[in-house]
Amino acid sequence: MSSFDDVQNRFGAADQGSLRRTNLALVLGRLRDQGPRSRARLATELGITRSGVSSLVGELVERGLVRTGVVERGAVGRPGTSVRLDGRSVCGIGAEINVHHVATMAMDLSGNVVAEHRLTLDGNRHEASEVVDRLVELVSRTEDDVAAHGAAPVGLTVGVAGLVDSTRDMLTLGPNLEWREVPVGAMIRDRLQPDYPVVIDNEGNLAAIAETLPGDPGRRDILVIFGEVGLGGGIVADGRLLRGRQGYAGEFGHMIVDPQGRRCGCGRIGCWETVAGLRALLDAAADTDDAVRDPALGLQARLAELNRRADLGDTRTLAALDQVGGWIGVGAAMLTNALNPAAIVLSGYFAEVGHHMRGSIEARLEAGVLAPHAGGTVVELSTLGFTAAVRGGATLALESVFADPTRVERLVPVAQGESR
Repeated sequence: MSSFDDVQNRFGAADQGSLRRTNLALVLGRLRDQGPRSRARLATELGITRSGVSSLVGELVERGLVRTGVVERGAVGRPGTSVRLDGRSVCGIGAEINVHHVATMAMDLSGNVVAEHRLTLDGNRHEASEVVDRLVELVSRTEDDVAAHGAAPVGLTVGVAGLVDSTRDMLTLGPNLEWREVPVGAMIRDRLQPDYPVVIDNEGNLAAIAETLPGDPGRRDILVIFGEVGLGGGIVADGRLLRGRQGYAGEFGHMIVDPQGRRCGCGRIGCWETVAGLRALLDAAADTDDAVRDPALGLQARLAELNRRADLGDTRTLAALDQVGGWIGVGAAMLTNALNPAAIVLSGYFAEVGHHMRGSIEARLEAGVLAPHAGGTVVELSTLGFTAAVRGGATLALESVFADPTRVERLVPVAQGESR
């Protein structure tokens, strides 16, 4: 064989391998986005021959990523057996560093939560190295849980409260954590020594990823506003997270909405988070010696107490919720005028107490948006609460498998001479 033929054969084999990886990813992504379906239906939807789809499904079964066997009802003609995501053998791990807690979550390919851990702490009262130590302890416990489940982690995505330079895995500025230029990625890798990728991201971005529901057209163009001590979020357009030129998009909390107001942790006056963040709500709702102002009490417990007081008709609590809800509506209207999303999804602490704020939010949104009926933008409360960022991190960690299913080793060895 000539050297030219040899080169052609090698390139041909590479092209075939690349095409197969692409087709495996197409099948796996279709099952994630549209749910279980028969091989025949997959072939029609993806434009691949039935024999080709059968071969691809067979390999995905061998890699433990899909399973088959349930009869598909309601189909025209002879019922087929449906193919659905399995993925119990792999998990993505999401983690979060926030002002009042660190947390982790492991999720399998089907979106089932395998493990979840959370530790309350005051991030701005500890050195960054101490906070990272606590997070790594939670990640290690999560790894143990994943192993006990009979699975292996394929990646870790860590959300941090602040500006994240993903090219350097660096938290460049975390005003509420009072951190600056902290190499979070390197610190985690040094302590954890993982055999899987570690990615650092902004917590608001991860919350937005968690809210982008596969197959739901109402969640393809959304703004996610994530509130805790600070306020941030993410912009999802046509199902894709918009990160901006350097990855800093979504820092909604630092829009100036009250120029004569309070000084923000970033040093400027009147940022949105000074009037809509958790501190603004707690300051308005309770005196300094009230238990709901004590960081030692878990945040969910403090919010539960505020809800209890509001449900009982406490006038101060209701007035505080109405006031902060109005400010949320002011900022939401500014964003809606610029971006006209289908929905604004309120996440983090907003999701916990938002039912008491919703009226004032929607009134300010309607008043502040130029287009009639707020341009069709609706306000929704996240059902994920404070798990949004870690859930989004786990989702992002699993993306590498959806992009290239061959990253996962076969559970069933390939027969000798087989060319798959």
